[in-house]
Amino acid sequence: MRALWRGIVRVVFWSYERGTWQYDIAVGGITLFVLFSPLFIHFNDQPSVGPPPSQALIELRNVAPGRIATYRVDARLLASPIRTPELEHDLHEAVQKNVEDLHHGRFEILHFEPIRGEGGTVAYYDVSIKP
Repeated sequence: MRALWRGIVRVVFWSYERGTWQYDIAVGGITLFVLFSPLFIHFNDQPSVGPPPSQALIELRNVAPGRIATYRVDARLLASPIRTPELEHDLHEAVQKNVEDLHHGRFEILHFEPIRGEGGTVAYYDVSIKP
């Protein structure tokens, strides 16, 4: 029993010399743990990108005749404030994720206009949507 305990202590404190079978067993155990632990332990370590989605970052401004709705979208939800085709796609996804009535994704962005804040940076977008 004493020899077993001494062996465990030597493995924990890494006191075996390189090239011994005990050292090889310890390295193999560590390698197996590193390679196979993601299969059994779900770390859930996905990075968060941008601010957390929140309905407070998108507010309904008005609904015009013909069911055209205008939403104010906080610019922090979007990756790029430069007007590109990707910006319209990002606006579409942000509105779809954060507005419950539009989760089905079948709506068209008719027009969007940047609203500048302090310092001339884009703070919001007014987005006109036709369901």
